[in-house]
Amino acid sequence: MKIMVCLKQVPHQDARLDIKGDGTWIQEDNIKFEINSYDTYALEEALRIKDAGEAEVLVVSIGPDRVTQALRTALGMGADRAVHIKDDETEGSDALGVARLLAAVAKEENPDLILAGFMSDDGNFSAVPPMLAELAGVPHTTAAVKAERSNGTVRCDREIEGGAREVVDLQTPCLVAVQTGINQVRYASLKGIMAAKKKPCDVKSVGDLGLSGQVGAAAAKVKVKSIAVPPKGDRADILEGSTDEIAATLATKIKELGLL
Repeated sequence: MKIMVCLKQVPHQDARLDIKGDGTWIQEDNIKFEINSYDTYALEEALRIKDAGEAEVLVVSIGPDRVTQALRTALGMGADRAVHIKDDETEGSDALGVARLLAAVAKEENPDLILAGFMSDDGNFSAVPPMLAELAGVPHTTAAVKAERSNGTVRCDREIEGGAREVVDLQTPCLVAVQTGINQVRYASLKGIMAAKKKPCDVKSVGDLGLSGQVGAAAAKVKVKSIAVPPKGDRADILEGSTDEIAATLATKIKELGLL
């Protein structure tokens, strides 16, 4: 069995984020990066399948040289191979462009299962997994909080509105986008980190994948015009009184603001 895990490298959760001069994105120089938190759960799910039997885990990521660190971390955790899509032409790709790149790798590798995080910590669009599944021609589900395999079928519990869950059965090959908390993510061991240095990490360009002119800023259908720090409120209300009085006042204010 072959499992392809999609990884994205995002700014570290503790990194100081400053907006670029043109206002279109953050300053990425001199900040730390890490694997997207949702994707770590997808990777852990793949590694658990590998631990339970025969499975090859392939991790795929897109980005500049620094992405190698994320891929090596994944290899250190137990993944077998990595594919690094490294090409300046990928810069500025929207969700569709990213999905095209990942789908091209999927078509080359023919995985039995594609695992991805539900969304990225920086974009929060949740758009890439469904697009990737459509381009790869496989069924999919998102927001999975439980996944079980049996006789070529993956049964997933997925979160839906109101705290309810939906159960779906997918025939492999398929794609599952997982929610955080589906498992307990492991750490890379020292032995694993040392072994990762000998594991293959293939580098592919946009041309290698046959996507020249189809990805990057020029091909993007969605463009970010500007980003901004959330505005600060004019004032803050300090609620006083007993616990019951404060709770009642707070509930009233929430209703007045239309938040319930």
